[in-house]
Amino acid sequence: MRGGLRLLLAAFAALPLLGGCRAAQEPASPAPSASPAPPREVRDDLDQPSLRAAVAESLRFLRAVPGQRVLGKWPRRVTAREVRSSLIEFLALLNQPPEADGSWPARVAERFDFYPAPMSRARGDVLFTGYYQPVIDASPVETAEYRYPVYRVPDELRGRRGRARRTGYSRQDIDVLGRLRGKGYEIAWLRDPVDRFFLHIQGSGLLRMTDGRKVPLNFAGHNGRQYTSIGKVLIDQGKLDRETLSMQRIRAWLAEFPGEREALFARNERYIFFRLGKKGPLGSLGVPLTAGRSAATDHGIYPKGALLFVETQTPVVGEDGGLAGWRPVVRFVLNQDSGAAIRGPARVDLYFGTGDAAGAQAGYMKSTGRLYLLLKRGPAPLN
Repeated sequence: MRGGLRLLLAAFAALPLLGGCRAAQEPASPAPSASPAPPREVRDDLDQPSLRAAVAESLRFLRAVPGQRVLGKWPRRVTAREVRSSLIEFLALLNQPPEADGSWPARVAERFDFYPAPMSRARGDVLFTGYYQPVIDASPVETAEYRYPVYRVPDELRGRRGRARRTGYSRQDIDVLGRLRGKGYEIAWLRDPVDRFFLHIQGSGLLRMTDGRKVPLNFAGHNGRQYTSIGKVLIDQGKLDRETLSMQRIRAWLAEFPGEREALFARNERYIFFRLGKKGPLGSLGVPLTAGRSAATDHGIYPKGALLFVETQTPVVGEDGGLAGWRPVVRFVLNQDSGAAIRGPARVDLYFGTGDAAGAQAGYMKSTGRLYLLLKRGPAPLN
């Protein structure tokens, strides 16, 4: 949804804001060894319908990809054919008659190899963050209240296949100097510049229009400039603390110091362009994301669309909106997104869903854990 963001930006790319705080600690490339090492216990803490739905979306993506195409480099050069065959096998196990003891995860453990994330750090921890699809009030036309535009990819910035190419326009050029205003590229107007900035971070949203419609807004491209985490900027300037950084803390700081907002936003020169859609949010594979089941990783490492297994913890949000604790999470997810801040083998962004509740969880999500890639045992399929 971010990378399509594609989030991916993720979202926050998640929060890419948070991810930026740890970027220097992440290994740049996988370690050379690639031996299966299954977790101590294979189980799943979510419902099976959501898992089937996410698997089906990955398979939909894979149907349009040539079987011999390489989709990732871990634990080796993995082809679309191998990923597709593994997902079909996994879905067949899911669709077997249910057993009273709920032992289907054990059957998966017998039929699949689990490859732990390639780590160069001693502990081998993966950093998990979170992203979501915000619901934002918007207008199809500019008004006195709704005056902050959201842009489609400008015609003069389109490269091959209609994608945005690198441009000289920075965020300040577009949002402050108005270099694109009045040229017909506006597709909606928002009433809050902070909402617009965080929409760019998430890479997609659901617009609640003044005429009553709810319209998905999906990632369409970016200006090719460098992504910079404003969370990291605030930490480096001593204005926020690294250990307590969250989306909620950043929003509170922006509300307290509105005069510094414009300069801070300008530090992140990457600018996102959008398109109105019928479905959403879409990940970088071009298929809808599934709450709790879709994840964003570095697609230069982990195969696109592949099945993953995660062990981490997610935040529990209290009635007051504060962080009330942490809940263990053990589940299968699908590698369906990517993001500007999701780089290296030790970064995963989990998609929490749509709306304020999902946003509250995603905003606090910053936890270490374990990540495994699953591939069906046996020789790679020939067709």
